[in-house]
Amino acid sequence: MNKYVMSVIGALILAPFSANAQDIDGQLYIAGKQIFNENCSVCHGENGEGDVPEFPALNGNSKLADLSLIVTNIRQGRLNMPPFPDLDAEQITQVTTFIRNSWSNEYGGVDASQVVALLDVFKVEVPNSSIWDGIFTAEQANRGEVLYTGACALCHGKKLDGAPADPDMNGTPPIGRYKFLRNWDGKSLATLFQYTRVTMPYNNPGYLADQAYIDIIAYMLATSNIPAGNTELSSNSEALAQIVIKQTKD
Repeated sequence: MNKYVMSVIGALILAPFSANAQDIDGQLYIAGKQIFNENCSVCHGENGEGDVPEFPALNGNSKLADLSLIVTNIRQGRLNMPPFPDLDAEQITQVTTFIRNSWSNEYGGVDASQVVALLDVFKVEVPNSSIWDGIFTAEQANRGEVLYTGACALCHGKKLDGAPADPDMNGTPPIGRYKFLRNWDGKSLATLFQYTRVTMPYNNPGYLADQAYIDIIAYMLATSNIPAGNTELSSNSEALAQIVIKQTKD
């Protein structure tokens, strides 16, 4: 537990506590610790030490600076980590506050509004269009193919079919054609973009630029026989949230 949180808990101060120019709410922290102990410690360890390589250490993990990564992994899971769809925004705020500010971590407070905004990415609310409406260009898909070959093909295969035959891949899922469309049917492109951005590539999540991730998604769609159009796909999350992934055109 770091010195800031020790001050909060040790003095039993339950009002917000300032750390690194951000507020840590003691009530959120205490509630988050309980959620962590009930749901997370069995894999990540009571002291955040993890069980490498199956379960990464949270203590001293620099990736916890990225709030979107934490929220995405809690909501959708990643690799050996299952999703936790029953945790609401308040509970995610609590457990995120705890893990970002425990042990040697000092990443500051978390505001519930930030978590709510990130969770909204996973919703499809009255979409204006679908992937079948010419939402990317052929040139964009071509750029995405080059990027995919360099960053993704090793795990997901040259034909985007996954690599289940390789024991080190843990059944890497297909990211093209009917299986991909079936798996993502009904979700928004914002969800796909956010998930891809914070979890891929496997060995270095988030190292590509947002535009690169979008170009790769355009290539994934083109490979799935989705028709190209005259306008490039944007990485704007609000715009992506209005585009739904549909397995079939009708």
